[in-house]
Amino acid sequence: MKEVYCAIDLGATSGRIIIAGNAPAADSPRDDDLQEIYRFPNAMYERNGMFFWDTDALWGEIRNGLSLLAERKDLHVKSIGVDSWGCDVVFLDKEGRALSHPRAYRDPYTNGMMEQVWERVHTLHPASDGRNTVYAKTGIQMLPFNTLYQLYACSVQDYQPFRQAAHCLWIADYFNYLLTGEMRNEYTLLSTSQLLDWYDNGSVLPRPDEDLLAVCGVSREQLPPMAFPGARIGLLQKSISPFVYDIPVIAAASHDTASAVATVPEGHVAYLSSGTWSLMGVVSDRPVITEQSYQLNFTNEGGVGQTARLLKNITGMWILEQCRREWKEQGKDYAHQQLIAMAERIDHMLAKGELEKPSLFNPDEPCFANPASMLTEVQRTIAATHVSDELTVWTIYHSMAHRYGEVFRMLQQLAPWPLERLYIIGGGARNTYLNRLTEGTVGVPVVAGSTEATALGNILIQSRAK
Repeated sequence: MKEVYCAIDLGATSGRIIIAGNAPAADSPRDDDLQEIYRFPNAMYERNGMFFWDTDALWGEIRNGLSLLAERKDLHVKSIGVDSWGCDVVFLDKEGRALSHPRAYRDPYTNGMMEQVWERVHTLHPASDGRNTVYAKTGIQMLPFNTLYQLYACSVQDYQPFRQAAHCLWIADYFNYLLTGEMRNEYTLLSTSQLLDWYDNGSVLPRPDEDLLAVCGVSREQLPPMAFPGARIGLLQKSISPFVYDIPVIAAASHDTASAVATVPEGHVAYLSSGTWSLMGVVSDRPVITEQSYQLNFTNEGGVGQTARLLKNITGMWILEQCRREWKEQGKDYAHQQLIAMAERIDHMLAKGELEKPSLFNPDEPCFANPASMLTEVQRTIAATHVSDELTVWTIYHSMAHRYGEVFRMLQQLAPWPLERLYIIGGGARNTYLNRLTEGTVGVPVVAGSTEATALGNILIQSRAK
C-alpha cells in the first residue's frame, strides 16, 4: 500500500484534491510528484447586490473528493492539509454552525471603509493620522478587502451574521474545523487580515491587536487559538467518510501563497506567485515595516517557520480570465496558447509599423476590481481606433509585465539583499510569453518554477510536521 499526503487546495475559481506519495524536495519541487484526484469549480455568487462564496457547495465537493480517495484501496493517506485564499471570514454561532455564506473580497461593501477605520484609529492615537498607525502595527498593504475593513463594514452596516457570531474562522480554517471539529486560526492565513500586531509583545510573534479588534467590533474571544504551519489540528472525523477517518489534519501554510512560496529556493531571489492574483515579494526573517515600505504600500504576511513575506499584491490573471469568460459567452472560446499567438501577431504588426502602439494601463486601478464588463473596461483604456480581441490581449499582457517591472523596482529598494533572480510560480509560470515580457521589465533572469507550487508547498509542510 502506497503512503500519500493529501492537499485540499481551494482557489477563487476552482478547488482540487491532490496527493503526492513522496514529499518533494524543498530545493527542487516537481509537479510530476502530484496526482490530481478530483477537481471542482468555485465562483462567488451575487444575491441582493452582495457577493458570497458557496461554502456549502465547496464542502460537498471536498467530501466527494475524499470519497473518491477512499475508493483507492492501494493508498494510505498519512495526513491532510487545506489551503485557501485569504481575508474572507465565516461567522459561526455558539454551536459552531455557520450563520451565512462568507462575503467575498470583491464585494463592494467595503468601499470607503478604509478611511473610516483610519479615522477611528486616529481618535485612539491622536498623534497619528490613523493610516500610519494601522501600518506600523500590522505592516499590511492598504487594500479595501482586508479583513479589518470587511469586519468594520459588517459592524457599521449592522450585518446580522456578524452581530450573532461567536466565532470567526478564515476559509481554510473553516474547512479544517468541518474536517476535525477543532477550531484554529492558522498563522499565515490570519496574517492577511490586517488584525495582527507584529510587535505587540515586544518580539516578532504577531497576535491580534486589541485596538484594531475594538475598532471593528470583534473580541479576542471570537478568534480561536492560532496554529502555525506544521501543527496538528486534529483527526479527520468518522462522519466525513465511513472509509477514510482518523487521519491527522495538519495546518499547512493555510494561505495559498504562503504554501506556494515554501517551494521557492533560498537565496537572493524574489518570487512572483502568478494566478488570479499576482504576489511579488521576498521571504525575510523579520518584517520590513519602515516609512519607505509604508509609502510604497508593501505588505508583511506570515510565512513558514514564522518568517515574514514582504510582498505587494498585484492584479494578475483576473483581468484576462474575465475577458475570456465574456468572449466564451460570445462563442469565442480562446485557449491560452491562442491568446499568446494573438499577442504575438500584434507584436509582428507593431514591428512592421502597421499599427500604432496602444496605451497601457495599471491593472491595479479600482475599475478592474469587479466591473460589470471587463472587456468594456479594458477596451475603454486602449487608445486605438479599432480595438480587436488581439489588441486587447496584447495590451493586458504588456500592462501586466509593465506593472511587474514597477513593483520589482520598489521591492529592490526594500529587500534585505540584492535581488538576482525572479522565480515565477503558480499557473502563470507556464506562460512563456508573459515570462519573457516580465524578464524585460524586471531586468534580472526570470526562472519558471512550479505551476503547482501551492499543492507542492502544502504537501511539503505536511511531510515535515512532527
